[in-house]
Amino acid sequence: MKIEIRGAEKLSFRERQVVVLKEMGKSTEEISRILKISASTIATLFNRARSKGYEVVIVLPGDVLGIFEGEDGSDE
Repeated sequence: MKIEIRGAEKLSFRERQVVVLKEMGKSTEEISRILKISASTIATLFNRARSKGYEVVIVLPGDVLGIFEGEDGSDE
């Protein structure tokens, strides 16, 4: 699995850090500990990043989804 942030070039370094951690499912408290910044700063950075219009895309290879098995035409 690969996570891609489209529009990341519009974000500051700190905004990118917060976005990546948020999109990985980290809580505000966890992000606060990791980045050593306050919860209110995290909220500000995340809201600012969202207003800049980034998009998160998850790229999954077909074999992970099991949809490309038997491409040779056989239905096993």
